[in-house]
Amino acid sequence: MGQARSIIAGLVAAILLSSLAPAGRSEAAAARKVAKTRPKQAQVPAKCEMPKFRIVIDVGHTPDSYGALSARNDPEFGFNFVLARRITAKLKSEGFAATRLLVTDGKARPSLFKRVSAANDGRADLFLSVHHDSVPDKLLDTWEFDGAKSNFSDRFSGHSLFVSQQNPHFTASLMLARMIGRQLKEQGLHYANQYTLPVMGRYRRQLLDKDVGVYRYDGLVVLSRTRSAAVLLEAGSIINRDEEMAMNSPERQEAVAGAVAAAMREFCERR
Repeated sequence: MGQARSIIAGLVAAILLSSLAPAGRSEAAAARKVAKTRPKQAQVPAKCEMPKFRIVIDVGHTPDSYGALSARNDPEFGFNFVLARRITAKLKSEGFAATRLLVTDGKARPSLFKRVSAANDGRADLFLSVHHDSVPDKLLDTWEFDGAKSNFSDRFSGHSLFVSQQNPHFTASLMLARMIGRQLKEQGLHYANQYTLPVMGRYRRQLLDKDVGVYRYDGLVVLSRTRSAAVLLEAGSIINRDEEMAMNSPERQEAVAGAVAAAMREFCERR
């Protein structure tokens, strides 16, 4: 695990230098720009030409604000980075040559406005944010792994997809999320159904598609403030001990990347 973390850290450092994130801009200025430039009305979607279609694959969280810890004490950011990089490569190999991998730095909330500004400044046609799931603290159990205390929850597993009704292209966002969900289902993968349960508390969400697991989450900055269709993918639960191992495997990563690429092709063909 230590060697893998070192490799990821090196790759992240290199990519941050050429990232879409604006350089030399304060977080406050970025936030003001996002608020100022947010459109009042939805724009007419552009026709999709695969080589020119600008897809932004956003690596959820940052090295400084790494998200959840897995059942084996590995940070979510590493999982997000590896999978997002694989999705980006898959999309480029399928003909979406303008696909960009977006890695941001800094603390949690300021980084959200950085990535929104980066996507909007880059005139993204589609925005996909890649994450891995956990559960509320009250649902965690404890165990010891590799001599260290850790938390886990084997009660829930699966992926989930989120869209915001505040996004100016909500209909397109929902359509894309459904397409990704169907492709994941065809891969034999199931979605996480716990978000409808009262036990989730403030994390409970409205289920928009009970067949493929698309939820509504209006409060997410990266979904509501982007000027393109936007979807957030929780690719799997890394707090679940078995699914954490699956999410670390190239086979599962390739299955998810393939599902996203197939959905993007279908989305493009319908434009």
